[in-house]
Amino acid sequence: MNVDNLVATSGYWAVFALVAAESLGVPLPGETALIAAGTYAGTSHHLSPWLLFVVAAAAAIVGDNIGYWIGDLGGYRLLRRFGHYLRLDQKKIKVARYIFDRYGARVVLFGRFVAILRTYAAFLAGTSRMRWRTFLLANAIGGILWSGIFTGVSYAAGTTLEHLSLALNIGLGVVALAVIVVAFALLRRHLGRLTERAEAAYPGSLDNEAVRR
Repeated sequence: MNVDNLVATSGYWAVFALVAAESLGVPLPGETALIAAGTYAGTSHHLSPWLLFVVAAAAAIVGDNIGYWIGDLGGYRLLRRFGHYLRLDQKKIKVARYIFDRYGARVVLFGRFVAILRTYAAFLAGTSRMRWRTFLLANAIGGILWSGIFTGVSYAAGTTLEHLSLALNIGLGVVALAVIVVAFALLRRHLGRLTERAEAAYPGSLDNEAVRR
């Protein structure tokens, strides 16, 4: 997919579609599209940075809420059926629920800036039964901050960012990977303790709850 050409030909629609799709759980280059659009706006002035900011923020919020409701309505059953391919059993699903119950707002807000979490945080929040009002507030703040920062920086940098876009994407990828590695290392280190706390918080099987829904 040539994101630069797509942005040049479809403008705001391309940004909205890619950002929304990435936010609801489809691994598409939404953030890359926003950077490309901001750069294009700064060099060609064919797009308004303010409208671009609004479009990206709206797409992030809408996409995340769709992802949340998909997770809420059927995420648990999907993970129970196909989770073994990812080594996700019920104990780990309980741990995810425990984390979202205690730290969900922070995961959703800061996850907007981390590649993999940006794609799957909303779905996991819905699957973990995170309160929708809490999710919506954290999601809106994260989406607005993310859109404002990436639109503003890419627009202001203009031609310079266009020449450095590859280096920027590599740098962001390295940072995101480092964050993910550290997070997984901490999670594995404390997995036993988290599993015990999650089991105490949600004793028994979660299957009965899923059936009742």
